[in-house]
Amino acid sequence: MITLTRLSGTKFALNCDLIERVDATPDTVVTLVDGKKYVVLESLDDVLTSVRRHRGEVLAMSTAIDLDMWARQNARPTHLGTVSEHPTARLGLTPVDSADEAEG
Repeated sequence: MITLTRLSGTKFALNCDLIERVDATPDTVVTLVDGKKYVVLESLDDVLTSVRRHRGEVLAMSTAIDLDMWARQNARPTHLGTVSEHPTARLGLTPVDSADEAEG
């Protein structure tokens, strides 16, 4: 969710997955997929930046999830099979150690 400000100055959180479009008319109008509209103080660019940041945070947090630990605690296999300690192992990548990076 992203935080936006109504013209009255009150803040609210909005599920950015429901945004259909954002218009600058000159006020910024956020239109949701169900047709509901919000007029907000933030600029169009600020809304887009908030959405990008939120989605980036979701992706970053997803790489930190230890699926093996979750599977052990819930006595279930993961949908990805066995996951090693480092999330990039699923992709066939090996993490670069900072000492290796300094050498090369």
